[in-house]
Amino acid sequence: MPQSPHDRAAEFHNKAAHAHEAAATAHGKGDHLTAHELSKQAHEHSREAHELSVQALEHGKKSAGQQQ
Repeated sequence: MPQSPHDRAAEFHNKAAHAHEAAATAHGKGDHLTAHELSKQAHEHSREAHELSVQALEHGKKSAGQQQ
């Protein structure tokens, strides 16, 4: 069963949060190169989560319009 846009957005929000935490840990250990790469990854996950959230909103609007 395919995931809904909402579920996929939530998954990417979680991935972004995890990457942010890992970046903070790496930065705290003085590994700035790894921290930078993890921050870039977190940004990409956040961007994807935003796009999927917009899709979920549009999907919700279409579904609500069909129910009327």
